[in-house]
Amino acid sequence: MPSFGLQHVTQAIISSFREEEFEVSLEKLQSIFPDATIVAALDLVDRGNVIKYTTAWGRCHYEVLGSTATYTVFPSLFPSTSVSSYCTCPAFAFSVLMAESHLMCKHVLASCLAEQLSRCVERPISDEELVAKMAGNVY
Repeated sequence: MPSFGLQHVTQAIISSFREEEFEVSLEKLQSIFPDATIVAALDLVDRGNVIKYTTAWGRCHYEVLGSTATYTVFPSLFPSTSVSSYCTCPAFAFSVLMAESHLMCKHVLASCLAEQLSRCVERPISDEELVAKMAGNVY
């Protein structure tokens, strides 16, 4: 699993991402992520495929509309865990959890970048709807 230091650096790079300084921000991302992951994540953001559901009490739930399915994304888990994010896509299970060759999948990166750039499609959701949505995504 990635070290906590690398996870911290990755989060700092994502947190410093700015559209006004796109080239510099992109170079920083390229120091951590493969180009294909960055391009795919930015494409998801540009297409408006990152949906952020927010309850009246402030709980957020992210979904990313992928090319073949909609994935539930948890962009930031507890910092004390060995995995700092989670996605329900097969690439996350293989590349992040099993092979440990990536820090995150394109869906998690897209969620983090969309949040940082205020580019999430925001939708309110009731507590009951959130529970139903979460229950439908249990694997």
